[in-house]
This record gives sequence, C-alpha cells and structure tokens, in this order.
Amino acid sequence: MQWARVRTTDGRELVGVIEGDSLHPRVALGSDEGAGPAVALADTERLPPCVPGKFIGLWNNFHAAAQRNGWEIPEHPLYFLKPATSLAGPGAVVEMPAAARRVIFEGELGVVIGKRCRNATPEEAAEAILGYTCVNDFTALDLLDADSSFRHWTRAKGFDNFGVIGPVIETDLDWRAVTVQVMVGGRERQSYPADDMIMEPARIVSLLSGDMTLEPGDVIACGTSVGARPVKAGDVVEVVIEGIGTLPVTMAAPAGA
Repeated sequence: MQWARVRTTDGRELVGVIEGDSLHPRVALGSDEGAGPAVALADTERLPPCVPGKFIGLWNNFHAAAQRNGWEIPEHPLYFLKPATSLAGPGAVVEMPAAARRVIFEGELGVVIGKRCRNATPEEAAEAILGYTCVNDFTALDLLDADSSFRHWTRAKGFDNFGVIGPVIETDLDWRAVTVQVMVGGRERQSYPADDMIMEPARIVSLLSGDMTLEPGDVIACGTSVGARPVKAGDVVEVVIEGIGTLPVTMAAPAGA
C-alpha cells in the first residue's frame, strides 16, 4: 500500500492511499476511514507524504562508510534533528545557501512512524513502523565544522528544503532487498544496499523511543553510505528506491546570486 499527500487544484491538502491513477483520501495518515471521493493524481500537486513532528537523521549507520572513514561502530544511533522548515517534497527547488561553498546530497531510506511509541521493544518498534520513503538529506558540509569548538549539525542540515521526502510511503517494502540510488543529471552518483545498515529500522526505532516519544508521521532517515557528493545550481538530483519510486529536486543558486 502506498500513502501520499497532495494539493488539489482548489487548494485542498489531502492524505490517502494510491490506487491506480487516483488518491483515495483518508481522515489521517494510516487511517482506514475514508474522507471523500477519490481524486485523479494527474490533477494534483504531490506534497511530502507526511508532515513529521520530528525529522530525525542518523549519522554513521552503514558498515561501508564506517570502514572507509575509520569510524567506530556505534552502539546507539548517532542522530540530529532537522527543523520543520527543511521539509520538502517531490519536485522541490533546493536553493543553495549563500553561506555555503559545498553542499552534498545524501540519498537515504526513511522510516515513517505509524503509531505512538515510547520505550518500545524491537518487536513493538517493528509494529510501530507504518512504512518507508525516500529521503534526500542535504548537508552544507563546509558549515558543519565552521567552528572548531562545535559541530553545526542543525545549521548544516537545517536550511529550507534540505530535508526532502517522498514520493510516497510504501507499507509493504522489504527494506533488506532494496538499493538506495542517487542520480544527478541522469547519471548514477550513489548506489548502496540498504541491508548494509549497522542498525536496522526496528532497532533504530526501539532505541530512539527510549530517548523520546515517537509519534505518527515522524520520519527517521536511516543514514547514508559511501558516494555522497557535492551538487551545484542547475543539477537535477533524484533519489531512487525500487518499490517506493523516484524523488526528484532541482538545485538553484542563492537568491540574488
């Protein structure tokens, strides 16, 4: 089952389930209760498939990246939070920050929470996962270490439209079987197996739920592996995960540049 959010031509924002070429609205994400007649997807604008109260991103969660960079294997998720204003959906324009010289893409698998959980066991955490989506976690890499006394995670990853998700939430995905791929200008620039994760989704959710209550619609980006690279204005960047779809954005120069 695929969940999506759309904006209709008359300005309504709807969440629902995709069947064929139509969206069947529901009263809320994950609900079985209908909310009006189906709408043709061709007549809508695709939005981020959910609006997370918390957008959590993981760092150092893939064996290949840890080995290449000489990082120790973490025992608990290493994570940061992206602000609500960083959220963007399919087809977004991502403006390059004027303060940054090096912005990189990070194609990732995203976990979407479907039910409230706190101090969940791995089994309970697995039940709390609604499904999976594509994530592009942009990072202004040169700003991350701009101050030697403090790593600027929020600044480097929190610019407007730096947290792109979509195009759908797929509830029936075998995450172990997928490859996360990033295309830039139609050329493959990143490709890695999701099952190289250090911590798998249910364990991530379980451990994070011990730190904070997770709510329906929250998004957890599972981290990226090797291959993340800089982008420039004019680039079309696509995250592709079979079973979920293609998540495209266009990079733009800073305003006034």
